Amino acid sequence: MSENQRRRADNRQRQDGDVLEQDPALPPVAVDPETLDAEDRRWTPAKIALWAGIALLGGLSWTMLAIVRGETVNAIWFVFAAVCTYLIGYRFYSKLIEAKLLKPNDRRATPAEYKADGKDYAATDRRVLYGHHFAAIAGAGPLVGPVLAAQMGYLPGTIWIIVGVVLAGAVQDYLVMFFSMRRGGRSLGQMARDELGLIGGTAALIATLVIMIIIVAILALVVVNALAESPWGVFSVSMTIPIALFMGVYLRYLRPGKVTEVSIIGFVLLLAAIIAGGWVADTPLGDALTLEPTTIAWGIIIYGFIAAVLPVWLLLAPRDYLSTFMKVGTIVMLAVAIIIVRPEISVPAVSEFASRDDGPVVAGPLFPFLFVTIACGALSGFHALISSGTTPKMLEKERQTRFIGYGGMLMESFVAIMALVAALSIDRGIYFAMNSSAGATGGTVEGAVAFVNGLGLAGVNLTPDMLSSLASSVGEESIVSRTGGAPTLAVGLATIMHSLIGGPSMMAFWYHFAIMFEALFILTAVDAGTRVARFMLQDTIGNVAPKFKDMSWRPGAWICTAIMVAGWGSILIMGVTDPLGGINTLFPLFGIANQLLAAIALAICMAIIAKKNAFKWLWIVAVPLAFAAVVTITASFYKIFSPVPSVGYWANHEAFQQALADGKTSFGTAKTVEAMEAVVRNTFIQTTLSVVFVTLAIIVIITAIMATIRSFRSGGAPSAEDPAVASRTFAPAGFLATPAEKEIMAQWQALPEADRPAQRAAH
Repeated sequence: MSENQRRRADNRQRQDGDVLEQDPALPPVAVDPETLDAEDRRWTPAKIALWAGIALLGGLSWTMLAIVRGETVNAIWFVFAAVCTYLIGYRFYSKLIEAKLLKPNDRRATPAEYKADGKDYAATDRRVLYGHHFAAIAGAGPLVGPVLAAQMGYLPGTIWIIVGVVLAGAVQDYLVMFFSMRRGGRSLGQMARDELGLIGGTAALIATLVIMIIIVAILALVVVNALAESPWGVFSVSMTIPIALFMGVYLRYLRPGKVTEVSIIGFVLLLAAIIAGGWVADTPLGDALTLEPTTIAWGIIIYGFIAAVLPVWLLLAPRDYLSTFMKVGTIVMLAVAIIIVRPEISVPAVSEFASRDDGPVVAGPLFPFLFVTIACGALSGFHALISSGTTPKMLEKERQTRFIGYGGMLMESFVAIMALVAALSIDRGIYFAMNSSAGATGGTVEGAVAFVNGLGLAGVNLTPDMLSSLASSVGEESIVSRTGGAPTLAVGLATIMHSLIGGPSMMAFWYHFAIMFEALFILTAVDAGTRVARFMLQDTIGNVAPKFKDMSWRPGAWICTAIMVAGWGSILIMGVTDPLGGINTLFPLFGIANQLLAAIALAICMAIIAKKNAFKWLWIVAVPLAFAAVVTITASFYKIFSPVPSVGYWANHEAFQQALADGKTSFGTAKTVEAMEAVVRNTFIQTTLSVVFVTLAIIVIITAIMATIRSFRSGGAPSAEDPAVASRTFAPAGFLATPAEKEIMAQWQALPEADRPAQRAAH
């Protein structure tokens, strides 16, 4: 950087309010803003042709899906519509947010630099951090929600997953991550306390803590159900822990900075663990690893505590980065297989159940239940907790938030689209046989056939042989009433992949590979969620006992981790020991609570933006906030007040309570008195939590609106950001370094090792 360029950059810093003088003995810590502007505005004929082609292909794909559709639609249009929309959204919409709302400044140090402690605050290579963040946010939601929502047809879910993520989900993740980073990595609840005052902040703190406990417990239960009685899955998933520990030590001590090198080693070891899992399952060790659900639950509880207190560089970040290889690799492999195999989708664009409340998979009409069923693929409050938890404490530079926050959410949306296509690709009769409850099908092939054919669906003619032969092909005794979405996704993936690789003889392999993939996918969200829950509780207790706000104080970290693990662990144990699965009956609450949390996060972001006096661009967050608020509050009212037992929690509660009072020993899906009592207890808990969650969310939204109005009247308000600290490091912003970034990197590499600033926490 020339002296003139440095002077212009310094002037711009002063205009933005951050007077940050760089150490003249060091190379530049940021690309000159004018160089960045020139790169954005440089449009060559080839670049124009490329983006015109992407827009045309995306427009054609949406036309084929939404307008020109016959009895079937080719699955390739889902892939093309998604990828083209994501590329356009990332290149143009996220850049608009960056330029108009956030204005990142790489001359300003991130918390990972000025708070580095080698445990929670640890500057991490952007590629490793992208993997960690994506692995942490991508839990059960993008895998399970779209599968369940397929009941309503393919078009509503497709539109919400793709368009919703560009305008809502990725926006939330990006904004929350940036605002948390500017505030020292504070949790979402603590940001609300700082921005909204006592009432709104307290409501947000309580809501985020309680919802987090519910979310982590449900995520853990899905893992338990996927790994129970599966030695292959238990072995392969368990092996990712020592592999991750090795990667963490390798990057920190053995070969610092060699990300590509350790990536190759980790990928090879992961493949070996997956292949070895199949062999181990057929040995005496396989019998020892065939564990009961309760045993696996206790193992996850212990793991959750350990993962949350160990230094983030040692286990959490490398393990999540490692699992990303499998997550992204499997999804990309599935997308390529769809393009090559070109499966035809015979599911209607909008199904018969879109306007009914008696759907066998999801009870309730399309609005609002489609949007809360697809809990993570388009918009997720859980992501706001991760984006204000581990990730902002590990960012090297401010401009990386766009790549990791907005880009990471786009990848999760792609996972959701692939899950939807996989569910749509199997026979529609088989889909309903797998996803209808055992109470409806009787849990038998004959009962499932009678139930599904009795639904009166056009073009559906299910036979016993179809169910029996498919179960045999995937190596299962039965596929009837395998609810929850995960088995359906596994069947869909196996159906597509065996057509590309291996033929019918490989159906069982691909099915069990998918089951193990799903378990690994979700477990990474459990360990990251536990760590974030610990941060949240430390922030909350810190309002009364300031010592707890010091994240490096180990007694505080251990105490808060133990409390949060005990919270979600007790619910998990209840779930695996209850006669009806306990937390399984709470799963509908997951989607609503998750979306209410998203509304809370967007409301906090709106208040922060208003304080910055950026009212011209406030619509970027106000529009998704309004939509999320209407959808989730409406869904909450449905679940609380609906007189239909299959929809309303309280109506279901009263129906079972009356059955017990009448002396019945079985009712509906409950075949024993104990099971009936469990339904009464669980529906009471559901109703209570629904009232609490929606009340807290409304309080937060109202206080955020009031804070926004106050800021508008006063022309802004003082910021709660941490004071700016001058950065002494450099790192590229995106996955690939630009020419200007490469030039600066060369200057840093030429700097003698003894003259480089100490980076004790860096990868």
